[in-house]
Amino acid sequence: MKESNVSSSSRVAVVTGAARGIGAATAKRLAADGYAVAVLDLDESACAATVSAILEADGEALAVGVDVSDEAQVEAAVARIAAELGPPVVLVNNAGIIRDNLIFKMTTADWDAVIGVHLRGAFLMTRACQKFMGEQKFGRIVNLSSSSAQGNRGQANYSAAKAGLQGFTKTLAIELGRFGVTANAVAPGFIQTDMTAATAERIGMPFDDFIAAAAKAIPVQRVGQPDDIAATISFLCSEGAGFVSGQVIYVAGGPLD
Repeated sequence: MKESNVSSSSRVAVVTGAARGIGAATAKRLAADGYAVAVLDLDESACAATVSAILEADGEALAVGVDVSDEAQVEAAVARIAAELGPPVVLVNNAGIIRDNLIFKMTTADWDAVIGVHLRGAFLMTRACQKFMGEQKFGRIVNLSSSSAQGNRGQANYSAAKAGLQGFTKTLAIELGRFGVTANAVAPGFIQTDMTAATAERIGMPFDDFIAAAAKAIPVQRVGQPDDIAATISFLCSEGAGFVSGQVIYVAGGPLD
């Protein structure tokens, strides 16, 4: 895969789960903002489209395959990013999976897998990247929570993980603020992605009908798109957001109950 070199003055952003959906949109947005972007996903080859889009727009990108729940893989991935792109100072913990089921049907494996990717993954990636942020006296951490953090039928594992990320975010803000590092969470509402398509399939509803029904309940009368989330993340990663930390921003087209 073609990858380009970055200048020593370029700041480096890391986006996990960036092969598609919100992660891909965020990686492309941060590249447009001037960051060199490490595009991470479980399968490195799956990152090709995101990386190619960034390179075609004259941006800088590197594809990295990593299981964010695996400590050794995370350490190796971040070391590679630091060596090939430069010290990472922006981290977007977006990687996520769903294993939806009602609690009496949910297996221990389903619980562990979701908690492992969302919570353990965010912890491992943050721990590996924050030392570089401290050295650079600048850092931006954005964790992807969800409106499901408030509770959602069939998502005990996912809801718990996304609520946990909010507490994790606030603690990071307290601990890392003195080093010039901010930490915030973005909590999307209904976003049109492969993940919401999987939810529609699980409940046996055509995706178009699922989207239409969701839009009716949203004040702005539409569902969200990955670019809506990427725009909010872009602001939180900017110089201008240096006094915003420890916040959970719901991007849901209206207030939530």
